[in-house]
Amino acid sequence: MIAVLGTGLLAAPVAAEELLATRLGELLGQERQSIGIVPSARLSALTAPPRADAADTVVAPSGFAYDEGYLASVPAASGGDQWQCLAEALYFEARGESVRGMFAVGEVILNRVESSSFPGSVCGVVHQGTGRRYACQFTYTCDGNAETIHEPAAWVRVGKVARLLLDGAPRDLTSGATHYHTRAVSPRWARSFPQTAAIGSHLFYRQPTRTASN
Repeated sequence: MIAVLGTGLLAAPVAAEELLATRLGELLGQERQSIGIVPSARLSALTAPPRADAADTVVAPSGFAYDEGYLASVPAASGGDQWQCLAEALYFEARGESVRGMFAVGEVILNRVESSSFPGSVCGVVHQGTGRRYACQFTYTCDGNAETIHEPAAWVRVGKVARLLLDGAPRDLTSGATHYHTRAVSPRWARSFPQTAAIGSHLFYRQPTRTASN
């Protein structure tokens, strides 16, 4: 009796292990079949380790600061479409501003990207309304003039600011501003938007939050 009982107790775990192994084998077989229909190029892309794209990133020196010395120490930058759109906006809207002034204008664009009231990409924000003369959000995109870069040094400068902002530089100059205008004009909307900052030749405002009651 003792021998028979012992054999029965050992047989149950063995049978359970065999069943588990069988089920695992079936699952792994299904996984192999699924992987088999994935194109090899796609599979390589999915399994390859991530790498930094030298064209889309810039390694900035430590000690971020809103000053000319820091900006001069940053390598010249480049990038994809979003960087291009932001750099162009900074060039045509703020290239004559101080470092703080350029970063402030850039903040507004990125704040809009994060707002549900505006398009969800830098290029979408910058070109909102483009094509309707003087009905766009950024005048240089619909004033009828060619968007030509005539100042290479200024382009390098704004390109650095654009890259730093896209790579996560602080956005603490305008308190979440979504609008701005130069001191030379007084748009009607500015009367109802709270002003958040005054930097260089621009005044900055935050669009009021809408509630269900208004």
